[in-house]
Amino acid sequence: MSADKRPIGVLVMSYGTPESLDGIEAYYTHIRRGHPPTAEQLEDLTSRYKAIVGGVFPLRENTNSQAAALQRKLDELAGKGAYVCYQGLKHAAPFIEDGIAAMAADGIQEAVGLVLTPQYSSMSVGGYLKRAQEEADKQGISFQGVKEYHLHPKLIEALSRRVTEGLEKFGEARADTLVLFSAHSLPAKILEMNDPYADQLLATSAAIAAAAGVDKWQFTWQSAGQTGQPWLGPDILETLEKLASEGVRSVLATPVGFVSDHLEVLYDLDIEARNFAEERHIRLERIRMLNDDPHYMAALADSVMGLANGRNGQ
Repeated sequence: MSADKRPIGVLVMSYGTPESLDGIEAYYTHIRRGHPPTAEQLEDLTSRYKAIVGGVFPLRENTNSQAAALQRKLDELAGKGAYVCYQGLKHAAPFIEDGIAAMAADGIQEAVGLVLTPQYSSMSVGGYLKRAQEEADKQGISFQGVKEYHLHPKLIEALSRRVTEGLEKFGEARADTLVLFSAHSLPAKILEMNDPYADQLLATSAAIAAAAGVDKWQFTWQSAGQTGQPWLGPDILETLEKLASEGVRSVLATPVGFVSDHLEVLYDLDIEARNFAEERHIRLERIRMLNDDPHYMAALADSVMGLANGRNGQ
């Protein structure tokens, strides 16, 4: 990189999580757009965090590790100093706007935004990119965002390897094991908006299954919000109920819409879904999450560099 060329900023965005149990109420209040949770709602969320972290809070480190690993991969592929990674979280500090402001303070003039979610929805990734774009405009930074990378070959390779590895846990029952892909549900009204989220999740699942040589698989939803409006379904617990009635006895949970260990994986799948499955005589195992997997980092770095170099139309 020439001395007069400024580095390109990379805003690594994710949902965010509290730094400690003490921060759960403020975090939940932000999710609820400034409305504090009821005592019952706060106790429910706090109990879930306690169940998975036991008073220790490693979840925040996952995003930190991913951002650091992406920085190393960009340094390796593009040369040190070509890109500089910043974090921007949706519901916790540093917020998306904080990340863009930090870029401006460092003299960044060009930036690429990347959400740690492979599939695009106007309600998820679209919302992150909109906030980043608005702040970039205020700061005078030229900004563009990676919309999706749900079929990137390196992503599919990383996930298919995990499916193959996960199936080995079942030994002789492997041939009868169903691979159950899942992702975070969204309000069902996205179907009226021609939103690509559901189709992209199915495409990712099909590609992983093909790469892993898996014929027995299904897709289901999980972690729907309690908002009083319909959400995409069926929920994973409904799916497990149906599978039990059909005689399925071994399931490999593959949360294809998530990229790290966090509440929706460590509680919703590892505790709630697993207990529900056991009660119905189903053995439920889960694949390892991507976290800072080298293949995943390669997919992210390639997506960033491709957009910055004009190689795709994201």
